[in-house]
Amino acid sequence: MHLPKKKTKLSVRDAGISFGIFLFTCILCALLRFVGGHANYASMLFILSVFMTARFTEGYVWGIAASLIDVLTVNYLFTYPYFHFNFTLAGYPITMICMLAVSLATSALTSRAKLVERIRIEAEHEKTRSNLLRAVSHDLRTPLTSILGATSAVIEHGETLSQQERVELLEGAQEDACWLIRMVENLLAVTRVDADGGGQIVKTPEAAEEIIAEAVAKFKKQFPDANVQVRVPDELLIVPMDSVLIGQVLMNLMENAVVHGEKTTHILLSLTKRNNRAFFEVEDDGVGIDPEKLPHIFDGTLPQDNFSHINGKRSMGIGLSVCNTIVRAHGGVLEAKNRPEGGASFSFSLSITEDQNGQ
Repeated sequence: MHLPKKKTKLSVRDAGISFGIFLFTCILCALLRFVGGHANYASMLFILSVFMTARFTEGYVWGIAASLIDVLTVNYLFTYPYFHFNFTLAGYPITMICMLAVSLATSALTSRAKLVERIRIEAEHEKTRSNLLRAVSHDLRTPLTSILGATSAVIEHGETLSQQERVELLEGAQEDACWLIRMVENLLAVTRVDADGGGQIVKTPEAAEEIIAEAVAKFKKQFPDANVQVRVPDELLIVPMDSVLIGQVLMNLMENAVVHGEKTTHILLSLTKRNNRAFFEVEDDGVGIDPEKLPHIFDGTLPQDNFSHINGKRSMGIGLSVCNTIVRAHGGVLEAKNRPEGGASFSFSLSITEDQNGQ
C-alpha cells in the first residue's frame, strides 16, 4: 500500500510549533518566578513542554531537540545560581533522562498514530477506487454494446431499414455516447481529487451563484425538458472551492434527480448562508430513495442493480461516489434524505473562509 509522502514544508511548521511552545514555557516560568520568587515548577513545566512538542510535531527530531534544549534552559535560567550552568546538581541526569524518555515515548506514539491514520485514509481511497472500478466496468459495458449494435445494424442493414428506423438507432447511439462522455467527466473529476495525494485540492475564491448558473446551463443542454428552479440569496457568496469539481457535483445531483426520480417534474437547486458556510441543496419531487438503501447510497457497496435505470443502461452509483469524494475533499459532508412531501434531497456545505475543515 502506497502512503502519501510527507511534504518538506512540514519542517518549517514543526520549527514554528517547537519555538512557540518553548517561548511560551519560558515566559510562563519567568512569570511564576517573578510572582512567587522561585522556579520550583520549571522542571515540570518544561517536561510538559517536551511532551507537547513531541505530540504536535512530526517524527522524533523536534522532541529530542526540545528535551535537550529544555534541560539546558532549566539549568541556566531557572536553577540557582541563575544564568550559569551547573552540571553538578543532584538529580540533574535523572531530569535529562526523564525528558528524553518523555520525548521518545510521545514521539513514537504520535508517529504510530499518524501512520495508522494515513493507512486508514489510504485504505478508504483504495476502497473508493475499487468501488469506482467495479461501477465503471459495469456501466461502460452496456452502452458500448448498444452503440456497437446500433451502428452495426445501420452499416449492415442500412438499405433495408426505413429512414425512421435509422434515425432511432443513431439517436440511441448518440444518447449512449453522451452518457459515456459524462461518465468520463466523472472519472476525470476523481482523478483531479486524487492527483495531489490524500484528496488534496486547490481552492480559489469563486462566486457560488455563478457556479450554480453554469451547472444549470450545462444540465439544461443535456436535459432540455427538465424543470429546474434556482434559489440564491441576495448577497454574493464568495466560496473557496474547485469550481469545476463543485459544478460536477451539482450536475451529478441534478442528473440523479431526473434519472432516478422516475416521475420527477420539478428540481429545486438552492443556495443559502448558514453560520459562515454556503449550503447547497438539490431537491426533487420524484419517488425518493429506498430507506433501506439510504445509509449506503454514497459508499459504493450497493449492487449496481440498485442504481440501474428502467432502460437498463443508466447507473448513478459512480456519480454519487464521485460527489461524495469531491465534497469530502472540500471539507464537507454530502447528505441524502427523503423529503416529507415526497422526493429526495441532497445537500452539502462549504466553508466561506479559507479554513475548510469541518462541516
